[in-house]
Amino acid sequence: MTESSLIPDCQNCAALCCICLAFDKSDAFPIDKPNGEPCPQLTEGQSCKIYEEREQQGYRGCMHFDCLGAGQQVTQEVFGGRNWRDDSRLVAPMTRAFVIMLKIHQLMGLLQTASQLPLTYDEMDRFDVLMADLEPVDGWSEERLEGFEAQGTEAAVHAFLKSLRHHVA
Repeated sequence: MTESSLIPDCQNCAALCCICLAFDKSDAFPIDKPNGEPCPQLTEGQSCKIYEEREQQGYRGCMHFDCLGAGQQVTQEVFGGRNWRDDSRLVAPMTRAFVIMLKIHQLMGLLQTASQLPLTYDEMDRFDVLMADLEPVDGWSEERLEGFEAQGTEAAVHAFLKSLRHHVA
């Protein structure tokens, strides 16, 4: 894993955070928006109409969201650059893929942080196995993403992280 794989690249994404994620009217958002529906601030060109005024317009939640690179990976790797704007049938599968990939990238970020600890050889071996589960050599597909939750990697990552408490206690 490279650190750059966890950095969002909105130019290579299909504005997935603006369509896939739901939000509720609150201090962070001025409206309710269900997942699978485009944010009303999203333009046809997949940019934000109010990007510079998000805070003033009540979209503080957008300012604090980071997909950790999951959006461009789903758009470019899983869907080969296809876009829900060009094919509305892609909204549901891209939404599902994005939610799962976001979880994967969050787990990768946690492991990346843990790798800064003085890990033992056994801990490094376990780290490598978990990272291989999160970054398959032949990449992610819709089918592989659908099977991710059943493979138990998320629970294994959390168990591994808990096992590292002795490094920070």
